[in-house]
Amino acid sequence: MYRTPIKNPILRGFNPDPNIIRVEDTYFIAVSSFEWLPGIRIYKSSNLVNWEHETDVLTDQVDLRGNPQNGSIWAPQISYSDGIFYLIYTDVKSTKRPFKDSHNYLITAPTINGPWSEPVYLNSSGFDPSLFHDKDGRKWLLNEIWDYRMTTGNKSAGIVMQEFNPTKKALIGPVYKIFDGTELAKTEAPHLYHYGDYYYLITAEGGTGKGHSVTVCRSKEIMGPYELDPKNPMLTASDKPESLLQCSGHGSIVQTPLGNWYMVYLATRPLQKKAAILGRETAIEEVYWTKDGWIRLVTGENGPSLLTEIITEEPVALKKDTNFEDDFTGPLKKEWNTLRILADESWCDLTSRKGYLRMFSGESIQSLFEHHLLAIRQKDFHFSAETKVEFHPTTYNQMAGLMLYLNDTNYLYAYITFDEEQGRVIRFMRCEQGVFQLEPSIIPITSKEVYLKVIGDGAIGNFYFRSDQEEDWQEIGTSQDLLFLAGGFTGNFIGIGVHDMDKKAASHADFAYFRYEGLDSY
Repeated sequence: MYRTPIKNPILRGFNPDPNIIRVEDTYFIAVSSFEWLPGIRIYKSSNLVNWEHETDVLTDQVDLRGNPQNGSIWAPQISYSDGIFYLIYTDVKSTKRPFKDSHNYLITAPTINGPWSEPVYLNSSGFDPSLFHDKDGRKWLLNEIWDYRMTTGNKSAGIVMQEFNPTKKALIGPVYKIFDGTELAKTEAPHLYHYGDYYYLITAEGGTGKGHSVTVCRSKEIMGPYELDPKNPMLTASDKPESLLQCSGHGSIVQTPLGNWYMVYLATRPLQKKAAILGRETAIEEVYWTKDGWIRLVTGENGPSLLTEIITEEPVALKKDTNFEDDFTGPLKKEWNTLRILADESWCDLTSRKGYLRMFSGESIQSLFEHHLLAIRQKDFHFSAETKVEFHPTTYNQMAGLMLYLNDTNYLYAYITFDEEQGRVIRFMRCEQGVFQLEPSIIPITSKEVYLKVIGDGAIGNFYFRSDQEEDWQEIGTSQDLLFLAGGFTGNFIGIGVHDMDKKAASHADFAYFRYEGLDSY
């Protein structure tokens, strides 16, 4: 056997709420996607060391238009039984307290790449659903239960379970509450496993911020009662401010063919110990079962590790490549994501101009319905991204360009637009916590095509442009503090977009390419 040293996280950038399974010799991790489509990203690995983006599951099965910031697709759980993949997820329609409209669905497929079935509605009593396949053939749905009557800010009231009938494709029988949670509160993300003589319930507690933790309890009967791990929490960084990985929790476990066990979980890497601009990422730890039947980290501690090892049968070379490029000579590459709507030929045209993406305009950059934006995850603290665009606006309401985008209240946008006095110009806007600011500088442009670039250097970002006749880049506006592009449930994205507040789809921009280069050392 060989031990391959790796550095967490294994899935860099916005990859939260990981759920892992092994099917024969292949591992799959499903992560949350929130308002970004296609939804529920699936990663694949043959060794737990190197991971690749395999597919995204949700396409036209969901309608996310109008869903709130940080809502939509939460905490998917993937399982495999009798030759079928089962995937459970929540579609969150409202998060306005004290209520939460969170609808849980099930889809199935014969392979990880589909075809996936139409969603089967399950319930709406709480989020983070999970399906457990018991050894007697019965299937059980677990989920967090939300109680609006609770006086605390978070109203997660524990974990409930109900039987699922695969023939009827419906929940049947009574609802059982199997865990009230601990004093850490905010109990969610239930995953049930059977090992030895016990059923083990792994949950997340303490909220997904600094208090995030993994709580484990067990019972010899599936209905309970469940006894709490005497050394709870099993994993947390809540009392470890010096740790480079924070907010660790939401764990799930898997066994390798060699017999070793691992837990994947979400964690953040706060920049300057302040802001997790890359979002919540996926990390991994080796775990083991103690003689008295509890799960422990092999480190002997209960905190996350930046450096860990994976045991493999053959030597494995660790690979790291976060670079991305699309020259728009073929179909859009699968790395792209869009907001609440799918990219289709109505606004992403790859045929009208060979070698270019013709993107038609949508609504404003703050729209929750028709925001025409193509973007990728920021995976590195230090990066460079650039594009070349041709755009001929005729009003100030028409714009196209390059942006850093966390959500509809936090973004930076360098864009081509129209000025009544100077014609085609480049302008720059910033929105921080909903406070909008338009930079006063207006840069006239005469070249047909314009290059736009952004360089992220940790907490600072700079935008640049040049014409197609020039080689030197010129700065757009001033250096930007990027720390505000962190927070919420997602991470920062880098993308290209076209907007028209006069009439959507009335204008278009032609993009020649998009290139992202990660500049971090692994």
